[in-house]
Amino acid sequence: MAVFLGGTLLTASAAAKPNIIVILVDDMGWSDLSCYGSEIPTPNLDSLAKEGLRFTQFYNTGRCCPTRAALLTGLYSHQAGVGHMTENHNLPGYLGHLNTNCVTMAEVLDGAGYFTAMTGKWHVGANHGVNPHNRGFERNLTAPAGGFYYGAAKNAKLSLNGKPISPTDERLPKDWYSTDLWTEYGVKFIDEAIGEKKPFFLYLAYNAPHFPLQAPAADIAKFRHTSYTNGWDKLRESRYARQKSLGMIDPTWAMSPRPDDVDAWDSLTADKKDRFDEIMSIYAACVSHMDKEVGVLVEGLKKRGVLDNTLILFMSDNGGNAESGPNGRLEGDNPGAVGSTVFCGQSWATLENTPFRRYKHFNHEGGISTPLIVHWPDGIKAKNELRTEPGHVIDIMATVADVGGASYPKQFNGHAITPLEGKSLVPAFTGKPIGHDAIFWEHEGNAAVREGDWKLVRKGGKGEWELYNLKSDRTELHDLATAQPAKAIDLSAKWDAWAKRAQVIPGPARFGTDD
Repeated sequence: MAVFLGGTLLTASAAAKPNIIVILVDDMGWSDLSCYGSEIPTPNLDSLAKEGLRFTQFYNTGRCCPTRAALLTGLYSHQAGVGHMTENHNLPGYLGHLNTNCVTMAEVLDGAGYFTAMTGKWHVGANHGVNPHNRGFERNLTAPAGGFYYGAAKNAKLSLNGKPISPTDERLPKDWYSTDLWTEYGVKFIDEAIGEKKPFFLYLAYNAPHFPLQAPAADIAKFRHTSYTNGWDKLRESRYARQKSLGMIDPTWAMSPRPDDVDAWDSLTADKKDRFDEIMSIYAACVSHMDKEVGVLVEGLKKRGVLDNTLILFMSDNGGNAESGPNGRLEGDNPGAVGSTVFCGQSWATLENTPFRRYKHFNHEGGISTPLIVHWPDGIKAKNELRTEPGHVIDIMATVADVGGASYPKQFNGHAITPLEGKSLVPAFTGKPIGHDAIFWEHEGNAAVREGDWKLVRKGGKGEWELYNLKSDRTELHDLATAQPAKAIDLSAKWDAWAKRAQVIPGPARFGTDD
């Protein structure tokens, strides 16, 4: 017997509601997994990709809080009230927390009989009283905003099932590392769901590899004095070549040049090279350790006999992070340990976003492109295939509702709910179109719209619009705004209409979104 679900043919064994796990990592660039071209070994995510799908043109919002809001609700982040970060600007699109006119994936799936759980970084309004427990997550162990890896950190704050919990509480493992903690409790919550004989939905939001970069010393040692002594110039070339061989990029797309602010690696002194090697070794250790914990999660699903009918979706909240500038930061007596502060900075972020331009915050491809790995043996026949159809994190809500047989409501808890913006990715599982007419972005005045192969993008609220044909130039090196003025005007008008509809405007004056 077989049934159809959202365009995907399922066998009888998959006719039961699938379990769903959404994994989000923090500040990881598009090219930082080995199955997307990196030299960082990520065998567990590579295995999921080999047994499933990789999307090559999937997008986030370019920043932490907005991506989480869009992911959780299926709306553009401003519609959910989180157009910037968690400060309240007293504007509908910039409340700093999820509003009452949106629903989360947990709230939607709860209505379909799912056991809902979350572990990891929340960062969509805990400072305003909006937390996972009152937004549909039945079980949760979370940090309100991240910013730490170890329980010994001064700023380590946790909540368990809606109540504060001490980092040294006896219910937690001793001397925990956050990446391990989120996984361990995710599996605990899965066991509760199995005990209640319910399908489960787990939102697993790792804070790795966000600054302040910290990792176990043994993990860091694996990378010191190895790959990163070659520097960002040679490693960008290596990633670019690997991406072409993997089919992740069109070989006709030229790699973006090294920015003027970033020094040529060969021009650096030996001391500077060693310092930069240490910085990137700590970052690679964070990514590698996160991959190890994905392996722990997958092995736990196998042991419980639930892996095959579990849909896993893995992505990042923004591109590599250039904050702290070209030199990055390497501070503390023992960099990478608790109490130290490490930022990759612009130089290494240029590698992380290979072959694209710009970084986190921006709406050029380097800021908004994310890996998306999809794994579901019972629901997806395709193995080790690529999907080039453009998609966005707003599509995750529609996807989980589709596969979970859940209804997206018009009203919830007495409030009118903004209509869903995202499209289910299920058709793309079998190579069919997702169906977006256009996809839009705005963050801190940076803005973009993509319609088909055309993308209009600007840097800053007062910046000039740039126009690119992404089919021939996804690395955004040939601005066609002057050559194709009618197309630029048409797309800018569509962006303006969206910005007014989606509560982007009015926005904070400092971002140039106040009119």
